[in-house]
Amino acid sequence: MDLDEVADRLYALPPPEFTAARTAEARAAKDAGEARLAREIAKLRKPTVSAAAVNRVAREHPGEVAELLEVGERLRAAWQEQDPDALAELTRRRGEVTGRLGRLVRQESELSASGAAEVEQTLDAAVVDADAAEQVRRGRLARPLAYSGFAPAPTPRERPAKKTRPEPGPGAPAGGKKKPAPEPGRRAGGKRRAAPEDEAAAARAREEEEAAAARAREEEEARKARERAEAEAAHREWQEALESAQRDFDDRAAKVERLERKLAKARRRLDDSEHRLEVARREERHARRRLDQ
Repeated sequence: MDLDEVADRLYALPPPEFTAARTAEARAAKDAGEARLAREIAKLRKPTVSAAAVNRVAREHPGEVAELLEVGERLRAAWQEQDPDALAELTRRRGEVTGRLGRLVRQESELSASGAAEVEQTLDAAVVDADAAEQVRRGRLARPLAYSGFAPAPTPRERPAKKTRPEPGPGAPAGGKKKPAPEPGRRAGGKRRAAPEDEAAAARAREEEEAAAARAREEEEARKARERAEAEAAHREWQEALESAQRDFDDRAAKVERLERKLAKARRRLDDSEHRLEVARREERHARRRLDQ
């Protein structure tokens, strides 16, 4: 027995069956002398309804999921290569495959509107993020995935400016001689101007800086979104645990209260019996003394 085998079994179950099965698996590992494995099993988180729906479709429809992930892999490559034609075609396919797979998930699972939205969000994350794609492929999601931001659009490549031979102006001297050309990079008035190549390079540098800043902002937003999604999932899980513990506490408290009432009634009866016993003992002693006289 190893953690992967146990996780595969547990995340194939409906969420209501997860906790009891996890407890049984952890107990079995502990009984087998594998205390470390038992602790790792106990740490596995119960899947949300939407995560369980994605896990189910990954197991029961691997071909459809593989098609979506293959589109995502090609789309990421097109982003990297800045291929606008491939981006347009793959973006269209992404919408088709994601929509078809999302409908399949909703048909086979009872999801609320928010749950369906989390499924769509998870499938989108699997398209644009390789790590998310691997998590969906394995079918062991405990919570929905999220991705914030957008793919960078292709950056148009600037063509270098064509060099042209200056035409003689109206002020050219007679005899066909041309005025001396201004020094490269310098205007006629003596002021220096940037060459077209320098201007293009500066523009590209500005665009690269702006693109890098935009990517940094997107990465930061994505990190914050992931952290918030994790925090929300953890809160939901602990809220469910709190509700379950509260119900268990209320049930046991009610039982204790009933038992305490029964115990109080039994104590009163015991006190009555003890009183009758004392009376009977006293009267028996008096009767015996009269008999002895």
